[in-house]
Amino acid sequence: MRQRPYEVETEMLTSHHFIVGSYNQRLFLKVLVANRGEIAVRILRALRELGIPSVAVYSEVDRTSLHVRRADEAVFLPSGYLSITNLLEAAAQTGATAIHPGYGFLSENAAFAAACRDAGITFIGPPPEAITGMGLKTEARRLAKAAGVTVVPGADASMANIAEAREVAAAIGYPVMLKAAAGGGGKGMRVVRTEADLEASLRDASSEAERSFSNGAVYIEKLIERPRHIEVQIFGDQQGNYVHLGERECSVQRRHQKVIEESPSPLMSRIPELRARMGEAAIRAAKAAGYYNAGTVEFLADDNGAFYFLEMNTRLQVEHPVTELVTGRDLVHLQLQVASGQPLGFTQDEVTFRGAAIECRICAEDPDNNFMPSPGRIGRYDQPSGPGVRVDSGVYAGWTIPVEYDPLLAKLIVWGETREQAILRMSAALDAYLLGSVRTNTAFLKQIITDSQFRDALLHTGFIEQFLQRRTPELDNAELAAIAALLASIHQQPERKSVPGNATSSWLMEGRKRNLR
Repeated sequence: MRQRPYEVETEMLTSHHFIVGSYNQRLFLKVLVANRGEIAVRILRALRELGIPSVAVYSEVDRTSLHVRRADEAVFLPSGYLSITNLLEAAAQTGATAIHPGYGFLSENAAFAAACRDAGITFIGPPPEAITGMGLKTEARRLAKAAGVTVVPGADASMANIAEAREVAAAIGYPVMLKAAAGGGGKGMRVVRTEADLEASLRDASSEAERSFSNGAVYIEKLIERPRHIEVQIFGDQQGNYVHLGERECSVQRRHQKVIEESPSPLMSRIPELRARMGEAAIRAAKAAGYYNAGTVEFLADDNGAFYFLEMNTRLQVEHPVTELVTGRDLVHLQLQVASGQPLGFTQDEVTFRGAAIECRICAEDPDNNFMPSPGRIGRYDQPSGPGVRVDSGVYAGWTIPVEYDPLLAKLIVWGETREQAILRMSAALDAYLLGSVRTNTAFLKQIITDSQFRDALLHTGFIEQFLQRRTPELDNAELAAIAALLASIHQQPERKSVPGNATSSWLMEGRKRNLR
């Protein structure tokens, strides 16, 4: 263990007003954050705001990471972030009375939540029984159906063999989707359009699921072609009170990984009563699992307002900031409040929504090289600022991005009075975001944000695939000459090569093309 030796630069915060709860006493004596990167920094910020001492943990490659520098204390984990034993030892060593798991790693591990409870440490999340109930997607489907929530047609149990898989697929009709029962993040998923492809796809999906989750169980659902992916943020307390905090549109995905999220969903402007219907369904599913604390119920929906339960994420979501900006409620504060045994302190009627928020995930990846990770040392680092702009970041200038972890570096979030204003604000914020010497996806994100179909909210889960297919730059001779001159100028000035996305990136050139007209 070591004490933090110095302070670092303050974090960029939004100017949007937040509703702050009143606490009669400190919620916890000390909280250990069992995570890294931007989410660890975000949780540490909330702890400092509430006057709660914090403990960071770190692996060998994270010794100089921002979350280590931001915490009051830091403990080295020789085995990384997945050792339950080491995390509990770190909590005991530092006197932490609670652990916040963030997202990823052990955040949805029921054994970890149970081990914390057995050790007398508060797990800042749902009870282990609820994690188990919603952790296996087949069990989650069963619970949702029992609560009267419509699910995607398919099997409520994993496939025992190829014969059973053929029977289920034939019953619901092709195309179908194979899914890992214990999975998430697109792992262990395969689209199957004909019976001839089923056996090989089942084998591949099960193998990937086993590698990713140590559980090769796979089940089958009907493939809903190009739906909207809409999720509902719910909160429950230990006294049995529940609210939903509206929805997030998460349809802009690549390989089943979310890229851009927003709240509210544009679909709600056409079907205003849909929010209440989806919110009530989400709460019914949460109640069926005996759930409390923050949770997200995910649905597939069509443009006519029909929706189907997909799964429940039993943790804080990556995209939670857009909900914070439109509701004015700090979700990490609420997590701490509920975990300490206090009630939510407000009802559904007191939840209001204002404006529109959009989040872009800033990743160290190269869109020109099949989005391959792009680790390396960060040179110059500039964050956008101004009214309605927020950056949840886990990096700083001079830090080396490790290859061992997810390439997500930061989340850029904006708020506007309208969706149109939020889009304009995000476009400007992406232009101002500079992460020198490392390739990022900022220019690619700018292309999506300024795309006419995105602006018109013609969203579905195949949006990026379709966007890539129709993206065909048409440059006239004058534009080609201007770009050639720009490239020549860049090559003559080496200090300017560290522009975001790389100066020669086709994504960046496509963005500049518009400015040259």
